[in-house]
Amino acid sequence: MTTAQTWPKNTWYVACTPDEIADKPLGRQICGERIVFYRTQGNKAVGIADFCPHRGAPLSLGFVNEEGDLVCGYHGLVMNCDGNCKSMPGQRVNAFPGVRSYPVEERYGFIWVWSGDAEQADPSLIPEFSWFDDPDWAYGGGLYHINCNYKLMIDNLMDLTHETYVHSTSIGQPEIEDEPPESFRDGDTIVTRRTMEKIPAPPFWQNALRFNDLDPNVPVDRWQISRFTPPSHIMIEVGVAHAGHGGYDAPADKKASSTVVDFITPETETSIWYFWGMARNFKPHDTELTDKIREGQGQIFAEDLEMLEAQQRNLLENPDRQLLKLNIDGGGVLARRMLDKIIAAEG
Repeated sequence: MTTAQTWPKNTWYVACTPDEIADKPLGRQICGERIVFYRTQGNKAVGIADFCPHRGAPLSLGFVNEEGDLVCGYHGLVMNCDGNCKSMPGQRVNAFPGVRSYPVEERYGFIWVWSGDAEQADPSLIPEFSWFDDPDWAYGGGLYHINCNYKLMIDNLMDLTHETYVHSTSIGQPEIEDEPPESFRDGDTIVTRRTMEKIPAPPFWQNALRFNDLDPNVPVDRWQISRFTPPSHIMIEVGVAHAGHGGYDAPADKKASSTVVDFITPETETSIWYFWGMARNFKPHDTELTDKIREGQGQIFAEDLEMLEAQQRNLLENPDRQLLKLNIDGGGVLARRMLDKIIAAEG
């Protein structure tokens, strides 16, 4: 029996970061398929099926030779970057079947893979990040493996009401619940937006104000703008400004703001690779500050991890239970509808 497809295939997903393939091949399951990523002699990142045609051993347990080919760590079969068998000690391999190769691109500090039809792979479809090469911006992030369906993480990031409870000691505050979010479609993007005025800054944003040489103890205007783009990329504009100076549009010397970067890559139906980070445009050259923000953000996302994995366990144990949809779920509902249409169109 064929299992129904539950994620878009003809699209780009973040596979890994460059440091993960700096010294040796990396095996990673993406959209249910096991792929090995490595660098060729010309330093190009490539990906082929993580399966040796000889005895089925994972090619990721091998090594890259001086010619930039991948050598199986079991019996020494050599594979090239197109997934074809090149040689093997004491054996002719001309008739050996090859394995699938995947379109791979390196851009914006990530290795991207196209999981579907290779002929449709278009590098121009990789989302653009104008801040990546901008010296006025800094970025720091990390990776979590989370045992939950990728749509649960999309729901989580498109409804930030949970911050009041899951992140009560960092970015959460009761005032979030007092302002209902607005959710709508903007072209190929789903947007959920919430603004709060004349409220105290929560601990994380108090620190951000201090980092930006601003008083952390005065009332602030706060904003959260989540933007979902298929298949599972979410950028969240967040920040606070001293109240009365324009909120989101306040001048730089009156606010602390950043963009939370979220790339969600399905591994299986119940697990994901979650690439998270934060891009900021204040004190971009302060590497110590980047490390502090990364540490704080990592702790926040670890709280999400615990909740999402517990949620997934509950859903697996109660497959027939109906879930409520509330007004705060608007962004996640719109995102799921968009995904359903894309998946249906792929057949």
